[in-house]
Amino acid sequence: MGVLHAAVDAGVTFFDTADVYGDGRSEILIGRLLAERSDAALTVATKIGRRADPHVPDAFTLDSFRKWADRSRVNLGVEVLDLVQLHCPPTPVFSDDRVFDALDTLVQEDRIAAYGVSVETCEEALTAISRPHVATVQLILNVFRRKPLERVLPVALEAGVGVIARVPLASGLLSGTYDESTTFAPGDHRTYNRQGEAFDVGETFSGVPFEIGVRAARSVAAYGVGVPTAQLALRWILDQPGVSTVIPGARNASQVKGNAAAAELEPLAADVLDALRAIYDGEIREHVHHRW
Repeated sequence: MGVLHAAVDAGVTFFDTADVYGDGRSEILIGRLLAERSDAALTVATKIGRRADPHVPDAFTLDSFRKWADRSRVNLGVEVLDLVQLHCPPTPVFSDDRVFDALDTLVQEDRIAAYGVSVETCEEALTAISRPHVATVQLILNVFRRKPLERVLPVALEAGVGVIARVPLASGLLSGTYDESTTFAPGDHRTYNRQGEAFDVGETFSGVPFEIGVRAARSVAAYGVGVPTAQLALRWILDQPGVSTVIPGARNASQVKGNAAAAELEPLAADVLDALRAIYDGEIREHVHHRW
């Protein structure tokens, strides 16, 4: 709870969670925060869909949505969920009218105030944006994942759809703390999902091979004179037209404060933006740009 309270104290007003994070524990903790900080104007975005077993398009039904949403309402201690996002569902879901009709029904029933989608690819994002009532799209966007700048953000901005940027530090590569010898616990996806063994490999280091990412991150850090690399990377995202919010994680109050401080930085200078683009083009593009 200390990290959550530190976030509110630092000016954070948007919290992203999901019904499967800790099997609901994340929602329950945020629900406690809402009760304890009722004076703060907080928005909570949760996600549904990953409780489907098997995780197939046919599982995305109105009955399932009601069940999942009601569970999240109880966990969060609210009558109406601020924002519910489909949690990276199978690609056919984005083209299924019945799915979005069901989400509209949840809004009509006052279970949810608005809905969006969390996606893996630009094509999924564009399909979702074409839906008239989609409020937000959550996607991976960072210095090492720039394709959405070309394909998605301009379309979302024109459509009035919010963009939530996730994995902003490329699973920590852009934190400025890793080198080639860094290792992770066996249960950490940065150990077991480097080739996409468990889920989309783009969620781990943004799909960049670890050693290549470490070298490129070192190049990025050189342009953050007097600014921590993580803050530089977050400021880059905030500078992109169409971005509504960014959702970095934090393990302690110090990280929370550091992340929040990125919002107070001046926009990055043109020469820094050009240099970061050159790093991407020269070291990263070939590994990720064609995939997502």
